Amino acid sequence: MATRGLEGVVAAQTSISRVLGQDGRLIYRGYDIEDLAEHASFEEVCHLLWYGDLPDQAALDRLHGRLMEGAQLGSPAVEVVRHAPAGTHPMAILRSAVSALAFTDSDVEDNSAEANERKAIRLTAETVALTAAIERVRRGRDPVDPDPALGLGANLLYMMSGRAPDELHARIMDVALTLHAEHGMNASTFAARVTAGTMADMHSAVTSAIGTLKGPLHGGANERVMRMLQEVAEPGRAAEWVRGALERGEKVMGFGHRVYRTLDPRAPILRELASELAGRGGDQRWLEVSEGIRTAMGEEMEKRQKQIYPNVDFFSASVYFTMGIPMDLFTNLFACARMAGWTAHVMEQHADNRLIRPKGEYVGPEDRKAVPIGQR
Repeated sequence: MATRGLEGVVAAQTSISRVLGQDGRLIYRGYDIEDLAEHASFEEVCHLLWYGDLPDQAALDRLHGRLMEGAQLGSPAVEVVRHAPAGTHPMAILRSAVSALAFTDSDVEDNSAEANERKAIRLTAETVALTAAIERVRRGRDPVDPDPALGLGANLLYMMSGRAPDELHARIMDVALTLHAEHGMNASTFAARVTAGTMADMHSAVTSAIGTLKGPLHGGANERVMRMLQEVAEPGRAAEWVRGALERGEKVMGFGHRVYRTLDPRAPILRELASELAGRGGDQRWLEVSEGIRTAMGEEMEKRQKQIYPNVDFFSASVYFTMGIPMDLFTNLFACARMAGWTAHVMEQHADNRLIRPKGEYVGPEDRKAVPIGQR
């Protein structure tokens, strides 16, 4: 019997991450996400996802150097960015530019563990550089090279603005990338593994993943959260807006999750960062609107005897917006983080591959007979 959306179906075994939906836990290779967000940088998390362990200082320094090399873009990918028509969504540009990276990657057709490791590092750094380049080019500016003194998260902000971020902004971006780096067999990761399962190259697999992440029910949700916050506009309007939306049968963006049946463990971490950002002189309006919506949703769900909690998108939207990042780049930031997870899954798939080929349950007509076209 078919399960809609493959819900509950185990599609693969993995040692990369574990999502415990009933308990509200997210675990990367044995480490709880709260522990990693507090004690590890995004680059350390990349090492964990790719190699299975957190690095010592020497290993981290080596990885940082390789990431900085990878973040210096070659011509074909930059030309894709430069020639994208005005108004093209940044995720569409990123999808095409990442595909174009294969033109000049000498390892592109090599699916060995060693080549995949090299490509994973380059692709993660290149995705950060491309996202920054997309923002700069559409504003009439040239892309900038990374600053080797900065981590990958801080470099994302630096390469977008041309200015080194302050310590708080750099830390917030680093934590946000860590929180989004990996999340089990989600839609985009599954797409990457399906493509990798054909023994296609890593560039093809992550291009599939980017196309999947672009959808508003997956990576595009955080952009829709921010548009909702702008529509509500004031904290005092939140309760009325939420009641109206629920009465009309509309979805309140940023609430509920396909896997979590309790609070998304990433949400409170981002909420604390949003509070810290507001307390350090950031615009408090969007945090206050978010809190108004969260309170109103809690009250409405209690009346309906339901339990629906904020997810990671709910607070990431206001955090990014308060940091001055354009709304249409929110999903690109998601891709910058998740590239680490996608590439880890591609490596895992290639290491013990079996073509992913589920069955479909046929529900169409039976026993039809074809007649010549003149008799139809």
